[in-house]
Amino acid sequence: MDQIVQIGPRKRPPLPPWFRVKLPSGERLQRFQGIDAAVHENRLHTVCEEARCPNIHDCWSRGSATFMIAGQTCTRNCRFCSVGHRRTPPPLDPQEPHNLAAAIDSMNLTYAVITCVNRDELPDGGARHYRACLDGVHARLPRVGLEFLCSDLDGNETALAALLNGAPLKVFAHNVETVERLQSSVRDRKASFSKSLRMLEAAKELRPEIFTKSSIMVGMGETNADMTTTLQALRRVDVSLLTLGQYLAPSQAHYPIMSYPPPEQFDAWKQEALTMGFSAVASGPLVRSSFRAGQLYEEAQKTANKRE
Repeated sequence: MDQIVQIGPRKRPPLPPWFRVKLPSGERLQRFQGIDAAVHENRLHTVCEEARCPNIHDCWSRGSATFMIAGQTCTRNCRFCSVGHRRTPPPLDPQEPHNLAAAIDSMNLTYAVITCVNRDELPDGGARHYRACLDGVHARLPRVGLEFLCSDLDGNETALAALLNGAPLKVFAHNVETVERLQSSVRDRKASFSKSLRMLEAAKELRPEIFTKSSIMVGMGETNADMTTTLQALRRVDVSLLTLGQYLAPSQAHYPIMSYPPPEQFDAWKQEALTMGFSAVASGPLVRSSFRAGQLYEEAQKTANKRE
């Protein structure tokens, strides 16, 4: 196995060669171009573009995209994240459910991931608004698969129940972001590993028929032992879908990159996770939490069917 490229704090050399991106061709290129045209003609906003995701060509050409709702500023200030921070963000947009549905419709998607900022200033953490957005999309586009990447709702399980009860979801996701040992160094003080685990566990208790999903960034100083401990914790709360990807610091003011694990290491982590019982795993330097989300769901569904 190749040796992990170690990085000193506050230094960022050129990316390793395994960060090259392959562009789509043929029918997939035409599909990407169609979605790209719809986004710009309708002045739509996607996480794919705003976060400069390296997988935008891959996912759009496969008919999936990711949207962020509830504003562009977050009530938390995690050290890894480029989203703006405000203790009191602007009010929620009551037209957002309609506008979101129209955006997804115009892009001719088959699968949509909807994510959100933290809204700790709201009594329910924004859960009622998130549910309205899911219902709005489903009412207009019942054939589009929906995945929701949720905040921890500050641990409010009553709000989580209101969000999930009858919600038209294929996957409920919540990211633990990093290994358990590094949580306090990387995430906002309002977040915790135990709170995130409990929200994933509670979601599965409330809706046992839907898949739960989480994501881990690597290259932040974790060890293989840290990874094993964290994966085991996720399996104990019955998380089925997992994504593992390289952390890339948005700026020098953010948490530093500590290493660039090679593709072979990502493959080893994937095999370890599958051996533990995860139904579907996407693992690689360029993988992000919504990477090939529709395909990962389908893979998990096939695995679940085989186990029945």
